[in-house]
Amino acid sequence: MPAITVDDITTLTRVPAPDPSATQRPVRSVTTAPSGFEGEGFPVRRAFAGVDLGLLDPFIHMDQMGEVDYAPGEPKGTPWHPHRGFETVTYLMDGTFEHQDSNGGGGLITNGDTQWMTAGGGILHIEKPPEQLVMSGGLFHGIQLWVNLPREQKLVAPRYQDLRGNSVALLASPDGGSLVRLIAGDIGGQAGPGSTYTPMTMLHATVAPGASLTLPWRPEFNALAYALAGDGYAGATGPDRAPLRTGQLAVFGHGDVLTLAAGSKELDVLVLGGRPIREPVAWGGPFVMNTKAEVLQAFEDFQQGRLGTIPAQRD
Repeated sequence: MPAITVDDITTLTRVPAPDPSATQRPVRSVTTAPSGFEGEGFPVRRAFAGVDLGLLDPFIHMDQMGEVDYAPGEPKGTPWHPHRGFETVTYLMDGTFEHQDSNGGGGLITNGDTQWMTAGGGILHIEKPPEQLVMSGGLFHGIQLWVNLPREQKLVAPRYQDLRGNSVALLASPDGGSLVRLIAGDIGGQAGPGSTYTPMTMLHATVAPGASLTLPWRPEFNALAYALAGDGYAGATGPDRAPLRTGQLAVFGHGDVLTLAAGSKELDVLVLGGRPIREPVAWGGPFVMNTKAEVLQAFEDFQQGRLGTIPAQRD
């Protein structure tokens, strides 16, 4: 899992040490993601399965894609499909993915890159491994996250953000035992490159064996931690601490800071939080709206070709 690394973590800006009066967020629950298949058949873990949407808000859905080492001819993607009413965020740690959409956005993302697509009022897109990767096979590992949009922004114009891995803000824990890759939002005055409609923070942390990481966290945000690889703990020491291993999601309660710790292995974890939208959610396939009628309208608009047209294939 290379993502973005540094040769000397001690040269990085440090995450501020927590205020002694800060309230630690307790762990409310830990759930294990079931496995499934997406698109043309690539393996995923459904990270949010079994968790109440009210605890996830403003997030809707998240898949861990892989980690899988494909043989030649095996890599798969998704066919052309529509979206409306939310944003898709694809963060790739290993491998290469090719994206194209009906709004003219797209390109290649690879180790540590993120593509942030606002579907808004409607878009068609496709994600697939490039032909070279299909021929050669290789390691593939990534995350796709769906971020809800509030009612007044459900139909904004589509947009595409190509966030290169070398543009993320890199931070270190005070003791140098953890590397934090800040993709969106802010931590201790440092900001990630992602521009979001819904106020949120998204980061990928690597915690060394036996080390711990305490992050300041906006009290109005929720807080989620998903273990990408390794094992460790969510929460500070004591009864509010819970074991956390690959494929598990920890949901934190209220507080000012959250703590993660690695066990005998290095812990890679995706940490998410955002300001809850607290609006009705009507979810139908690739559309996330506020009412069932709006979802049905989205299906009709798609069938009538109002969500865009598939552009000519690129050379």
